[in-house]
Order: sequence, then structure tokens, then C-alpha cells
Amino acid sequence: MLPSDKFAAAFHLPVADAPRTLVERAYLDLRRNIVSGTLAPGERLRVEHLKDQYQVGAGTLREALSLLLSDALVTAEGQRGFRVAPISVADLEDLTNARVLIETESLRQSIRHGDARWEADLVAAFHLLTRAETRPDGVDPDEYEQRNKAFHEALIASHRSPWSKYMLGILYRHGERYRNINLRLTAAHAADRDVHREHEEIFRAAIARQEARAALALEAHVRLTVDIVKHALTAGETTAHAA
Repeated sequence: MLPSDKFAAAFHLPVADAPRTLVERAYLDLRRNIVSGTLAPGERLRVEHLKDQYQVGAGTLREALSLLLSDALVTAEGQRGFRVAPISVADLEDLTNARVLIETESLRQSIRHGDARWEADLVAAFHLLTRAETRPDGVDPDEYEQRNKAFHEALIASHRSPWSKYMLGILYRHGERYRNINLRLTAAHAADRDVHREHEEIFRAAIARQEARAALALEAHVRLTVDIVKHALTAGETTAHAA
């Protein structure tokens, strides 16, 4: 079921052939629309309207919305129903600090405990990400996002804390939501930032088992993205990079 799935991976959940239940389908569809910005921050989620849009019953929809409460993507208003969670610069800073704290320690632990299989999987994830970042015909945003998530997941794959991965999954989706809602993402190669070089620095330090260097490179990578998003939030700009 969904709660246990969310403990299995942080950034890149395995793609199933199809949702296993109507609740799962509604949950995933709602989450996708909230993260993408289709459902705007603060928007009222009226069950009587959404049940037709998502083609499920009112009870099923309420169960899906309850699952989203645990992701902090939805807020409850007592007897008045649900709303999409609001956004703010302060919230972005807070979730970023939490992500950096958990993800850098997860990376350290993963490097410490990673075996030959972890190394091989990390090499493969970095190779696929490199191909997505350096395509001669230009970066495909969907492919890039998928490969980027898989790379971040591979970095921490040997960390033995399901709770850390669960929390990182929530924090990552919130960061993704801020980027999608507030700005139109450009291809990673198209602006004044070498994201591939940042990924390569993290990868080389991790594969060389240099915990401190890898953690510092990862923190710099995450915070640079957030600085760009914060600038867009406060200055009304519409372009930035994805991390």
C-alpha cells in the first residue's frame, strides 16, 4: 500500500504498470497536479467537484486527500474540507534546510556502507543522467527530471534508514512544487550554470568514498537551486534551473 511504498524510496518511486486501487490512483493524480501547480497553492479542494474530475467516489477522494495530509501537500479545515497547502519563502527556506540536513547525512552513511552493487548502480545512474544532460538535440525536461531523481536516489541508496528516505521524498516533492508553481524551468544546459559539472563533482566524490567532499558538493548543489527559486519568488522572474 502507499504508505509502505513511500518508505522504499526517496526521490524516485518505482513506476508501476497501473495504480493498484482507486484510492492510490486518486492520490497519485492529485499529488501530481499539486506538485505541477495545476492545483494552485491555497486552492479549495471541493470533493463534490473533484470526484467527477478524477472519476472516483466521494469516500475514495477523501481517503486520497487524507494521504496527502501526511505529505503536507494538503491542509484540513475541520468541517470545511481541504485546501492545497500554501507556499512562502520562509517555508522554502525551512524545507531546504531540513532536506540538506537529512540528505547530506544520508549520503555520508550511504558512502560508508555502500558495496560494489551500490557503486555499480551509482555509475549507471550517473551515466544515464549525463546522457540526458548532454543530448545533442537538447534536454528533454521529462527525461531529465526522471534521471535526476534516479541519480539522487542512487546516491543515498545504501543508507539504512527508511525514515530518512520517507522524509526526503516529502521534502523533495515540496521543492519540486516550488519550482513548478513559481517559474518555468529551463533546460539545465541553457542558462548560466553548469548543472552537469555539479552532478559530476558529487558523483566523483561519492565514488571515491570522500564523505565530506561529497556532502559539501551536494549541499552547494541543492542550495544554489533554491537560491534561484527564491530569487524568482521575490523578484517575479520566470526562469531557473532544476536540481
